[in-house]
Formats: sequence, structure tokens, C-alpha cells
Amino acid sequence: MDITAQHRLFGGTLTFAKHDSAATRTPMALSVFLPEGEGPFPVLIWLSGLTCTASNFTEKAGAYKRAAELGLIIVAPDTSPRGADLQGHTVANDEAYDLGQGAGFYVNATQSPWAAHFQMESYIVTDLLQLIGAEWPADLSRVGISGHSMGGHGALTLAMNYSHLFKSVSAFAPIASPVHCPWGQKAMEAYLGTSHDAWEKYDAALRLAKGKALPFDEILVDQGLADPFLETQLMPHLLEQAAKVAGQKLTLRRHEGYDHSYYFIASFIDDHLDFHAQRLKA
Repeated sequence: MDITAQHRLFGGTLTFAKHDSAATRTPMALSVFLPEGEGPFPVLIWLSGLTCTASNFTEKAGAYKRAAELGLIIVAPDTSPRGADLQGHTVANDEAYDLGQGAGFYVNATQSPWAAHFQMESYIVTDLLQLIGAEWPADLSRVGISGHSMGGHGALTLAMNYSHLFKSVSAFAPIASPVHCPWGQKAMEAYLGTSHDAWEKYDAALRLAKGKALPFDEILVDQGLADPFLETQLMPHLLEQAAKVAGQKLTLRRHEGYDHSYYFIASFIDDHLDFHAQRLKA
């Protein structure tokens, strides 16, 4: 692991780092906030959305004051592998913002040319957690996961598919059902092929309806009603319908006037940190 920058804030330390990933076979970037004290500390994994890097949440969410008070490590990884040329496919100059670099969708790609490096599911649940456990005073028996938009989709699906790894889950404006929206359909077909059976594993609403979230006492979701992607891409009502089918407790809060930006996230991030801390420190 290479540390690229460190900053002291709120009594803790924010580290920017890069490390070699066995899953993606590329260097991967991340930021880690470590609160003051000896630990071991509970961990919150944050997954960012389309076009984001490891820095968007770190610089814009305003999460670290409350994280320091709660004694939470916060880990924000990058959203995809990066490089000028990955297995013959140029991703540094992708014309589309919603596929390729910055748009890994937290899946394990099976289709060429993506399969060689776009293994973001394995990266998060294996490489990233192993790194955090080895390099920071983290308690990996107390890990929560959250995210925004594409990252909200990732947080929900990874939590449900790996409930033995995660003890709490929340999301901001998540892509509720990739099977039913243009962003998801484009990414799933490119990364996983045309069979919808392969997509189901990565569809939060479908997993929720099958009871895959029942290990969690509650799921917290916040959604802005001025979000331009609300009706066409996000469709949070599908989560409500699925939760009703499964008998799952879902708290979906809708906020008048809030959009899809980090201004929205910064307004409610403390609520999410409190939500996770309550469950991770119980």
C-alpha cells in the first residue's frame, strides 16, 4: 500500500492511499478516515456513484466530524479500475459517463473486455476489507455499508448478497432496480450479458422481495424529490413494494426540494452515521 496524502482533522487522520488489487489486477485508490484512539473501531464502507472517484465523498459529504464523535472508520474506495489501457480496452477516454471508468456498478463482469478487470464486487468484499483489516485498527465483525446512486445500488445488493459480512445498510438516492432503468440496463448488458437471470443478483428490489435483507433489522434510504433522476433511473417506490412483499422494515424518507447532489448527502449524512453506529456499536 502506498500512502499518497494524509491530513489531521477532528482529532483523527484522513489517509489517501493506493494498493494493488488481486480482483481487478490494477492499482485501486481509496480514502480512510481513522478516528482518534486505539480501536479496534467499527467500519463504514461508502460506495460512490457514477463518475465519482475516492475523493467525492471524502471532500464533499462533511461526514468526518460526526464520524470522529462516534468512533467510526469510514472507507471510501474508487468506483472502478482505472488506466489508460486495460486488457486492450481504453477506459481513460470513455465517451460514456455511465459505463467503464467511474462506472463499475459493483458487479463482477463476465463479458469481454470488461471481465479482465471490472471485478468490483470481489474487490469490495475481499480485497478492500482485507486491506482495512491489515492496515488499520478495524473490527471486521462490525462493518456497515452505504452509498449514493450507483453506490446506493452497490450498498444494498452487496449487503443482501453478503449479509455475513455487513451488519447495517443504508443508501442515498439508490438505483433501486437496474433491471428497470436505462443506467442499469446498459451496464448489466455490457458487464453481464443479455441474460436477465445474471442481472437478478445485482437488482436491489428483486433481492429485497426475495427476503435477502431479512438479516437486517432496518434499511434506511433517503431520496430527494427534486432529484432529476427520480422517476426515470432511481424508482425508490420499487424498494417499498419489495419490502412490503418480504415483510422487511424499510425507512424511505422523501425530502422536498433536495436534488441528487452532495448538498443533499451532506444534509442528512449525520443521520446515516448515527443509524450505522447504533447497530455497529450495539
